[in-house]
Amino acid sequence: MRDGVRRFFEQDLEVKKSYFSREATNKFVYNSNFDLYSSTACVNWRDSFACYMSPDPPTPEELPVVCRGAMIEHWKHMMSLGALLFELLSEALGLSSDMLKSMDCMKGLFMICHYYPPCPQPDLTIGTNHHSDNSFLTILLQDQVGGLQILHQDCWVDVSPIPGALVINIGDFMQLITNDKFISAEHRVLSNRTETRISVASFFTTNLLPNSTVYGPIKELLSQENPPIYRDFTLEEYTKGYVKKGLNGTSHLSYLKL
Repeated sequence: MRDGVRRFFEQDLEVKKSYFSREATNKFVYNSNFDLYSSTACVNWRDSFACYMSPDPPTPEELPVVCRGAMIEHWKHMMSLGALLFELLSEALGLSSDMLKSMDCMKGLFMICHYYPPCPQPDLTIGTNHHSDNSFLTILLQDQVGGLQILHQDCWVDVSPIPGALVINIGDFMQLITNDKFISAEHRVLSNRTETRISVASFFTTNLLPNSTVYGPIKELLSQENPPIYRDFTLEEYTKGYVKKGLNGTSHLSYLKL
């Protein structure tokens, strides 16, 4: 999968340009900085391509030839792993193993592939700004270059790459529906001077697709001692605010607090 991402970004510019778009409704989108015209934060030092692989998978012809097979194979593995993770998380909450899946938490899978080229002045910019994910769960495949950091007790901690390992992030939507039982991971990516970094993030979410489902804290987790912290919301409503805000280091969760 990492090789496929590298092949796409290092191919001829004219070929890549045919996929360039800022329309989130397109099946396959290649661009830089989705929040370029909305965020007040600094521009991220990266290019990206993105594609919704579920619930309505693209046809093979809608994906670039250089990474088509890898994307389809990777998607299948992520759906299988995601199913297991949602079962384990449901059980960890003291709920039936199919609870989160029955809420359509894994209905959508949005794949974003990032390419961070060497930066001549890494002290002046950043690979990806401080943020948490607008997803239920994110599975991250990264290479061995490093640069990913997570915010822990007000300190930035390196998430050093481990060969063969994947990084699992709790997303904002999971924090909302579990009423803070699970907390979304605040993270960022540093730019570096010498090496290209490649990562593939698989987001379990339908945030950019029409979805009228109303979510809120799971009723079985609430009690008189544990009242709801957040109001009900739709993924579309949350995402509109999240995108307008951009990756500026502030969480959008506070806008839904009661």
